[in-house]
Amino acid sequence: MQKSTTLFLLISFTLLVLLNSCGSNPVRQMNEKAVDTKIYNAPYFSNAAIDYVYKANIAVYGNELSGIFIVKKLNETTHRVVFTTEFGNKLMDFEISDSDFKVNSIVEELDRKILINTLKKDFRILLKKTYVVEKQFEDDHNIIYESKMGRSYNYLYLSKTGGGLLKIVHASKRKEKIIVYCTSENNIFAEKIVIQHQNIKLRIELNYFNNQ
Repeated sequence: MQKSTTLFLLISFTLLVLLNSCGSNPVRQMNEKAVDTKIYNAPYFSNAAIDYVYKANIAVYGNELSGIFIVKKLNETTHRVVFTTEFGNKLMDFEISDSDFKVNSIVEELDRKILINTLKKDFRILLKKTYVVEKQFEDDHNIIYESKMGRSYNYLYLSKTGGGLLKIVHASKRKEKIIVYCTSENNIFAEKIVIQHQNIKLRIELNYFNNQ
């Protein structure tokens, strides 16, 4: 437990110090196209009958923490997210939707406001189901939808060939902040997910856990 406490306190410190340092937003420099759909529904984490279980690795400035990441869709708007150690000890238990966030439990050592707010944003981007498409862009390989999220934007990259959701870029008008990369064989279930922060060296990698 000491290792996990040290890591998350380090995350909290680096978030506090480097919060305003971000990369550029290249999508805004692309040519805008006519919007071909007004609503996009993300395919991942959408089946309430499935417990989505991943091996998780969190890396920040050379420090790493491994554990198990579990997502359960509770209803049309809300998911439950549980993060445990590899031995099954619960570290965090959240319920999250576009408009609500509830902490069911969190160990005292990790109960830091800046850490919780960072994970809340990460999970809200990852688990968001319905996007209102306001603008559309294209590059050589992707169709890119722009959707407003609070004061920021989500850019959804869909493959021109397979139609799958490859990544989500969370950004302001000028700067990329968080990138979520998705690897999926069937465009329904994501076997691998990487959440990469652009403002700090914080990376969350999720690999599907199949214990069969």
